[in-house]
Amino acid sequence: MLQYALLLSVLILTLRASSAWSPGSCLARHHRSSTRLMAEEGEEGDDAAADVGTKHSGYNVLGTELSCCCSNVGGSGIGTGFYRNGFCATGEMDLGRHTVCVSVTDEFLEYSKSVGNDLSTPMPQYSFPGLNEGDIWCLCAQRWAQAYNAGKAPKLFLQSTHEKTLDYVPLDVLKVFAIDADEAKAVVDKLNLQRNHLDELISKGAADDDDSFQ
Repeated sequence: MLQYALLLSVLILTLRASSAWSPGSCLARHHRSSTRLMAEEGEEGDDAAADVGTKHSGYNVLGTELSCCCSNVGGSGIGTGFYRNGFCATGEMDLGRHTVCVSVTDEFLEYSKSVGNDLSTPMPQYSFPGLNEGDIWCLCAQRWAQAYNAGKAPKLFLQSTHEKTLDYVPLDVLKVFAIDADEAKAVVDKLNLQRNHLDELISKGAADDDDSFQ
């Protein structure tokens, strides 16, 4: 039974840690590249403050480790995210939930400005470089929902979008806008295989226990 316990421990640890992207991949992602959803402002954070490093900053909407969104927005040297560490991590201080990793378009930027959220103008005092079409940025979840309701939502990266986004937007809706849909599907398929293997090990372990009592 010891070998089963060890295998189970390893599989449980890898179920959420599996990811198709390495943290370093974010360095390259600063290139130009009808259900109504919640869009309220002022959502309070209920999770612990995120790690401001680049090793691990929570989980994405697929349930795997959050991948980096962009650590060098538009070549500015500034990382995206509330913590400016390149991840769409969130925490108690992030009331706006900057959790959706998007690739912005001119159409979206114009729409965002029209509703009072100017993302095109640099604001150095907030380490905000100003965005141009193709830039990658961690958008507030409620702002993405607002844009979706207006038919202006930008496309996104599922593996770099924090799981708290699901408080505002269903996963099925996010998948429609996913740039990394194929990679995300591969991750989910891998997780399902691991879960099936885990179930088999649990069943075998239970059967061995029953035999030992007979």
